[in-house]
Amino acid sequence: MTIAEHRGELADAVLRPVRGHHAFESCVERLATSIRLGIYADGSTLPPERDLADRIGVSRATLREAIAALREAGLVTTRRGRGGGTVVTFRPGEPGSAPTLARPRAELLDALDFRRIVEPGAAWAAADQDLTVAQDEMLRTALEQVSTASTKALHRQADSLLHLAIASVTGSPLLIDAVTNVQMCLHDMLDAIPVLDRNIDHSRRQHVAVVEAILAGDAAKARRTMESHCDDTAALLRGLM
Repeated sequence: MTIAEHRGELADAVLRPVRGHHAFESCVERLATSIRLGIYADGSTLPPERDLADRIGVSRATLREAIAALREAGLVTTRRGRGGGTVVTFRPGEPGSAPTLARPRAELLDALDFRRIVEPGAAWAAADQDLTVAQDEMLRTALEQVSTASTKALHRQADSLLHLAIASVTGSPLLIDAVTNVQMCLHDMLDAIPVLDRNIDHSRRQHVAVVEAILAGDAAKARRTMESHCDDTAALLRGLM
């Protein structure tokens, strides 16, 4: 599976039809989240309007309004003419680059507790699945992206994509939403603290262990390893926030 195909699979998981009466706001949130987490990377082009509107379940008029809001926020730009389209212009900042926390500290700490429940469960559910060849390849591709990320900022995005890939193979929309939400909270926290090379190396080893357990169908080990991963990340964040 290529990186583009891998990200397309994740986009299908995250950009599901919106529900309720706030279509515009939900559309903006889902597109912005997909960009910030790296599903649509800097320099990539969003899918055609018709395809994107159908995927999210909104009208093309609502989608255009949402893209205009993203453009005002500096997340995308629009190129006209042949070969044009909506191009992502978001370049993730290095961890520790934000001067202050983007959300109240209590809210972020609650997200860490929530993550400790949700993500080990997602790892267990992923390992309990009879994975398809495509799902197997997606997990391996996501793991490779984390291992080969050239900067801390790109590592952070690749890290999120791996966790979303694990959630996506469970097939549970609620789990995918939950993991997406906690990953956005992690982004907000990691923007405000420095991340050391030693932490990244330790995290990479844990990622390998989690994915290996999932691919081996060892649900108990997948859950246990993800619990340790969440605990170590939480300890770092609680100490430095």
